[in-house]
Amino acid sequence: MSTRAIVLAAGLCSLSLVVVGCRSTGEPSPTAPIVPAAQPAFSAPRNTEVGAPARTPRGQQQPNSKVSENERRSVGRASRVVPLALALVGAPYRWGGADPRGFDCSGFVMYVYGRAGVSLPHGTVKQYRLGTPVARKELAPGDIVFFDRLNHSGIYIGDGRFVHASKSGDAVKVARLDEAWFERRWVGARRLPVTDRQSRSDDD
Repeated sequence: MSTRAIVLAAGLCSLSLVVVGCRSTGEPSPTAPIVPAAQPAFSAPRNTEVGAPARTPRGQQQPNSKVSENERRSVGRASRVVPLALALVGAPYRWGGADPRGFDCSGFVMYVYGRAGVSLPHGTVKQYRLGTPVARKELAPGDIVFFDRLNHSGIYIGDGRFVHASKSGDAVKVARLDEAWFERRWVGARRLPVTDRQSRSDDD
């Protein structure tokens, strides 16, 4: 074979390889089957904003952060009147007295409430005319309790107990409502708001 023939044959062979190579790259090669991506185990519901406050389920009420005026007054009576009354336990009884040197029953009530910012008259009958009537089963610390046809009074401190200026020769002390003498002579109770200021009279 001549040299020219050999060169021509080699050229034709190279050309055929190029054509085969183009065809092989022009067709898509077989690939693995496409598997859909797995869904996440939990997805947030639509229309939910990040950071938005959770809604309260129906039928449930959110707690009211506002405290009623009556609750504030009740706390005021318990936190101001009761400690003042207990601090005077042991003070002597003195007829007509209304200071730590000696108290009678209404003078004791008048003095304690006066220290709490509420002016009261001196005298159980006059004190009984003030405030709001309270049933015995609804007594709250700081309420004024009355006995013996309005001849005696004291300050309720809770748990069925009250503080009072007892009698001549005795002192300010704690007693129980269910003691026989007080049980038989119970009259009623009055509740005074600690923010109110009543007119004061020093006569009996």
